[in-house]
Amino acid sequence: MEKGNTRDTASQFSEAISICRDIYAKKLQDYGTSWRIMRPMSLTDQIYIKACRIRALEEKGIGNAAVNEGIEPEFIGIVNYCAIALIQLSKGTGEPISVEEALNLYDEQIARATALMRNKNHDYDEAWRNMRVSSFTDIILQKLLRTKEIESHDGRTIISEGVEANYMDMINYAIFAIIKLRLS
Repeated sequence: MEKGNTRDTASQFSEAISICRDIYAKKLQDYGTSWRIMRPMSLTDQIYIKACRIRALEEKGIGNAAVNEGIEPEFIGIVNYCAIALIQLSKGTGEPISVEEALNLYDEQIARATALMRNKNHDYDEAWRNMRVSSFTDIILQKLLRTKEIESHDGRTIISEGVEANYMDMINYAIFAIIKLRLS
């Protein structure tokens, strides 16, 4: 079993988050917070589209893509849409907010996901380092299907974690994929 250094994971995770946050900030400049109108269910579907594209590219080969973008931008999109979904869950849909507030809310949600990653990574002993990017894709798709099922039950679960936990896990798996694709 390949052992990674937890400190390396923290710095790589931070670097991947920086990449995602930079894209998020630039898109805020282009589009503002037009996403404030989106309901969490719509965001789940948007994330699903991105995960399906990743899976299709993994199966067909990136060289067969009709749109000249790789899978890394899709994982970045998953991170950012999951953060937006968490913001929407906490604030509800509504009017646009300032770029500054949107960045602060993003940072809060990413900090929560990062804390979760640290705890789970400690318990799982860096197991993600031995995983394939395609496994991260499959796990994200599974979490999306779980999320859609929970959403169809109005967010109620009997024993399972809720939608919020699934979004946070998807952030973490997508960041692990970015690390594998770019920073390892």
